[in-house]
Amino acid sequence: MTTNWAEAFQPLIKQYKNKKHPLEYKNKYQLTVMVILSAQDSDKHINQVAPEFFKKYPTIKHLAKAKPEELHKIIGSVRNFGNKSKWLVALAQKVKDDEGIPSTMDTLTELSGIGRKSANVIIRETGGEAEGIIVDLHVVRVVPRLGIIDTDKPDKIEKELMQLVPQKMWNGLGMSISFLGREICRPTNPNCPACVMNSVCAYYKASKKK
Repeated sequence: MTTNWAEAFQPLIKQYKNKKHPLEYKNKYQLTVMVILSAQDSDKHINQVAPEFFKKYPTIKHLAKAKPEELHKIIGSVRNFGNKSKWLVALAQKVKDDEGIPSTMDTLTELSGIGRKSANVIIRETGGEAEGIIVDLHVVRVVPRLGIIDTDKPDKIEKELMQLVPQKMWNGLGMSISFLGREICRPTNPNCPACVMNSVCAYYKASKKK
């Protein structure tokens, strides 16, 4: 029997509806910077680094005047800090002010350091109309476990999810799956009995047969 995923995901989306992203940002500028910094790094680490960064560069105008190497003093512990420093300064110089940060997939992904995942996060967190689904490392782990698609390629996972559920669910779905991966569906010893998705989960069904 084929699973109706649009229906099956409803309890999960309800569980995490309107829950803010773990990055502790205060405005769109901070969100954009922190999303870029968090790529291949942890949200927890970026939350620790961010206060000093925004004290030094409170707006995009301040950041646009910086040289990339000046950022190293603050973000030197962040993974790929060299490239991220260049991307952030280039972005600031292109956008020019906080109000100039774009809000659509095409315009966001034109900026340095922003791919589809980052753009989806920014759109979701700022209440924009979804043009895709957030696929982070947690989503990459959880979706194959559920039995939706057997791949670790984020682009393929996003495309599959977009085909399975209506657009009105896109903003809520990716982050809901991510929260599930962070809290319940951990890499080791997932807490399957507590999971609202266990009735349709291939991993759980297989584990019960062992």
